[in-house]
Amino acid sequence: MIPEDLRYTAEHEWVSGDGSGPVRVGITHYAQDALGDIVFVQLPDEGTKVQAGDSLGEIESTKSVSEIYAPIAGTVVAKNASLVDEPELINAEPYAAGWLVEIVADDAASIGQLLDAGAYQSLTES
Repeated sequence: MIPEDLRYTAEHEWVSGDGSGPVRVGITHYAQDALGDIVFVQLPDEGTKVQAGDSLGEIESTKSVSEIYAPIAGTVVAKNASLVDEPELINAEPYAAGWLVEIVADDAASIGQLLDAGAYQSLTES
C-alpha cells in the first residue's frame, strides 16, 4: 500500500507532485496505522514558511500525539480544512482525502532527494 508516484520521508510523510506547482503533503498508510484512530490535527496557517524537518503541526490519536514534519522547504499555501471536523479522513484515505497541506517548494529539486516507493518500503520492513 505504497503508491509508486509519491516521494517519502523517513518520518513517514509523503509528497505528491514534482515541485513545478504546489505539492501535497500527508502521512503514509504505515504512519496512520501505527497511530491508530486520529481524533485531532493541528496544521500551520497558509503563508507559513517552513524548512525541511521543521514541525508542520501535530496529529493526536487515541494512542499518542505525534509531530508532523515538513518534507521540504517552502511556503504553506493550503491546508486541508476538512480535517478540522473529520480528522479520521487521515485513517480512511491517507493518500487522498486525508492530505494535510500544500507547499510551494523553495527548490523543486529537493523533492527528488526524498525516498522513492521502493526505498520507503525497505524502511518500513526493517
